Amino acid sequence: QVQLVESGGGLVQAGGSLRLSCAASGRTSNTYSMGWFRQAPGKEREFVAAIRWSAGSTYYADSVKGRFTISRDNAKNTVYLQMNSLKPEDTAVYYCAADPRRVGPGAADYWGQGTQVTVSS
Repeated sequence: QVQLVESGGGLVQAGGSLRLSCAASGRTSNTYSMGWFRQAPGKEREFVAAIRWSAGSTYYADSVKGRFTISRDNAKNTVYLQMNSLKPEDTAVYYCAADPRRVGPGAADYWGQGTQVTVSS
């Protein structure tokens, strides 16, 4: 089992920035990838970004390319999501995910509890 704890959400004005963090604990040695998903009110959860834990390869949804950056600190077992040029449509609960075998939109065996990001216009 892998436990994930997110932090860093909050309220920001459009055009602003936030950085989310996700600390992993437990059986982290089996982690193949970590990623971020989000769910806005009334919408399905969607993929935002992912990173292969060892190689560092990154993947992004088209809606966030050029604005969001995913990174990781292997020593701290922590993944980050730097969000710049935020838009009101980025408002959602952001979830951290980890997977032992896959990377990308379908890769989420383990979930964090979520952190709210609200972007005001």
